Amino acid sequence: MADYRKTQDAIAALTPQQYRVTQQNATERPGTGPLLHNKEPGIYVDIVSGEPLFASADKFESGCGWPSFTKPIEPAYVAEIRDTSHGMIRTEIRSRHGDSHLGHVFNDGPRDRGGLRYCINSASLRFIHRNDMVAQGYGDYLSQVEEVA
Repeated sequence: MADYRKTQDAIAALTPQQYRVTQQNATERPGTGPLLHNKEPGIYVDIVSGEPLFASADKFESGCGWPSFTKPIEPAYVAEIRDTSHGMIRTEIRSRHGDSHLGHVFNDGPRDRGGLRYCINSASLRFIHRNDMVAQGYGDYLSQVEEVA
């Protein structure tokens, strides 16, 4: 099993926006994240720990302004925490090993795909293209990514 963890080097390498989102529970402005419109095949991993979080095959256009997914690629790597900030009751999503704030999960996703919408900040993710997954140690997840056309 890979060693997914938060390190001082990983934290030091974050941009100010990535730091605010992952370490201070901030939210990027809707429609501004670089991964929002990404349609390439691959996986999305925690920018801090490298934990595999979401597969491109589970990404969908929700219209909310942030990348949205129907399910985590590896449920054990996603922690759900009750969030009562901003006068709302929501479920926050954090990476299990990196403890990065990722976003929130809502029950208004596609019904035919489980009904969940994992609304995730681009700033908390690093995308790994299908063609690079084996070389970067994520070959075990190729079956969860659609074929390259």
